[in-house]
Amino acid sequence: MLFFLPSPPLCKHILGGRSIDCLDWTSETKMNLQTLSIILLVISYAQASQYIKLVQYVDDHQEEYVEALREWVAIESDSSNIQKRPELHRMMDMVAEKLRLMGGTVELVDTGEQELPDGQTITLPKVVTAQFGSDPSKHTVCVYGHVDVQPAKLEDGWATDPYNLTDINGNLYGRGTSDNKAPVLAWIHAVKAYQALSMVLPVNVKFLIEGMEETGSNGLDAMILAQKDTFLSDVDYIIISDCGWLSRRPALTYGTRGNCYFFAEVEGPKQDLHSGVYGGAVIEPMTDLIGILDTLISPSGRILIPGIQEAVAPLSDEEWKMYQDIEFDVDHFKSKIGVNHLMYNNKVDLLAHRWRYPTVSIHGIKGAFSDSGTKTVIPAKVTAKFSIRQVPDMDPATVKKQVTDYLHSKFAKRKSPNKLKVTMVIGAKPWLAETQHPLYEAGKAAIKRVFNMDPDLIREGGTIPIARTFQDVTGKSIIMMPIGGFDDGMHSQNEKMSRYNYIEGTKLFIAYLNEVAQINKSSV
Repeated sequence: MLFFLPSPPLCKHILGGRSIDCLDWTSETKMNLQTLSIILLVISYAQASQYIKLVQYVDDHQEEYVEALREWVAIESDSSNIQKRPELHRMMDMVAEKLRLMGGTVELVDTGEQELPDGQTITLPKVVTAQFGSDPSKHTVCVYGHVDVQPAKLEDGWATDPYNLTDINGNLYGRGTSDNKAPVLAWIHAVKAYQALSMVLPVNVKFLIEGMEETGSNGLDAMILAQKDTFLSDVDYIIISDCGWLSRRPALTYGTRGNCYFFAEVEGPKQDLHSGVYGGAVIEPMTDLIGILDTLISPSGRILIPGIQEAVAPLSDEEWKMYQDIEFDVDHFKSKIGVNHLMYNNKVDLLAHRWRYPTVSIHGIKGAFSDSGTKTVIPAKVTAKFSIRQVPDMDPATVKKQVTDYLHSKFAKRKSPNKLKVTMVIGAKPWLAETQHPLYEAGKAAIKRVFNMDPDLIREGGTIPIARTFQDVTGKSIIMMPIGGFDDGMHSQNEKMSRYNYIEGTKLFIAYLNEVAQINKSSV
């Protein structure tokens, strides 16, 4: 059990306003030290008792928490489907109402309109902001989360209705459970537990909940910039719980890769052509496109674009040691994804190339025939979609130029009459935090209290652009504190959140608020 010590000013007050010098052991000082010891014991007992009551409250209300998740999962808040936009608006209203009923200062912030490919515009879902507590003597944390989800249909291969929360062997199946509705609810339930027991929150808590994360957080960057000197002005720390553990061991996440997403379009004839009539007579756009795509990456995984590999921050000895200590089973990883061979066979190399080295992934080709059956056509225009995951010290603007120049040089060598157009449509930067920061020390202490073990310190191979936005705009420290399991299947069929992670995660957030309250103000 962890206990909290009173702040240095309180200790100084107990000691009569005096600093303790090694040679200043007067009888008065000894008496004050005895008084201090008694007060520390009282405070420790009181805080331990408070924590036990909060944990008991969470255990007693877990069915209520599951029902709250069931209600949220039932809303098809798919941000990629404009036909579901009314559901997304309803989801944001539901979040706002839940926070309002708890007595929070709640606003629904307008983020403008979204332009569709056909030129039409549609209203973006509002961002929910809420505040609980405004004591200037306390730290203020801002919890970020999202309640939109990836598309899901039963016929995609789900074993259960993705929008009907189903409890099977302690796992809560449903779209958006792990990503990100259960973590958002767990934070809300953590605050509500204090309220229900008439306990004062140890820190001021703000929420910023959005509904467009799965499609790029449209409008959110501008909203955060606009709120820099208002809603975010007094925030000390930002907490994100939109990620998961690497294994069964709890984790704290301190870095994510960025993402540069490209379209490479090759255009030739004015229309699609019959391959029997025109094959052998024209230089085909698809052949050109496949040819230049093949120059992006070697079979061993090395990126061939000049300047990319050279920009990567070197792996330090300390980082190598950190990867060695992480709990990760390579064979289980292979089994989980259904392959018998990986690019790298040892844990450190594999984790490093998932987290802290760039990768090229080719995602698809628009304009190519992909339906079932056969079609003997030469496409007139084809567009490849590929991405490069960014890592420190890469810069998206530099990568854009490197990729564009490289592909045009390779295309020119083909001496093709077709036209190449390269466009970067996403340029998200990577995010990296300092693991020695008091925010992470508080996270370690909270995990030790709830799970009785030390956490893994991990990075994410994916991209959470909002972390870098928060960092650049506010200059505040950020921590990612996941409660999702390593096998939750985010974005996949049969996504789930285990009841254990959901309930214990709520306790973790309660413990973490207490730990953050102990951080010295000078550390902000």
